[in-house]
Amino acid sequence: MVESAGPSRIAPYPIAVIMERVKLANRWATERWDAKGVVRDVMPAGSGERVIVSDENLTQILFPGLTLRLHPDEAEGYIYNITSPQPKLFIMWRMRDEVARPESLSVSYHEGARWMDAEECVGGVALPPDLVPWIAEFAAEHYRPEPKKKVLYASSKDKGVASRRGGET
Repeated sequence: MVESAGPSRIAPYPIAVIMERVKLANRWATERWDAKGVVRDVMPAGSGERVIVSDENLTQILFPGLTLRLHPDEAEGYIYNITSPQPKLFIMWRMRDEVARPESLSVSYHEGARWMDAEECVGGVALPPDLVPWIAEFAAEHYRPEPKKKVLYASSKDKGVASRRGGET
């Protein structure tokens, strides 16, 4: 199958995610991890993560080598996201070796919500503005609104009374 000449499904550049750990003075938790932001990945291929900020209360780690892919069936979620007042890039991350490591990226409002519903760890960071035209072009090419459903009205015979077929009123 030949792919159309439309916009690529892969972001025009690789992405690096900044994850942040904040120490807490709390008896329930000693630290909190969250996605802090994304930047264009300019590190050589195969580079590992590196600490970019570190002090006694705060650590930020840069995770390079992530790819943002678009999927035709998520076009509606892309449109909802990029037309919102604050478009987001959703980052799903998991704890491994006591470090929050980003696993997946999405710009679909629907996919981000599904990850949250599945109780995954998800952070939403500001979407780089230079990605918006690429996402918009892809979504416009692939978005197919659902056909409107015919509205069925109750018969005038019913007059709001429950069906009598079962012998109950």
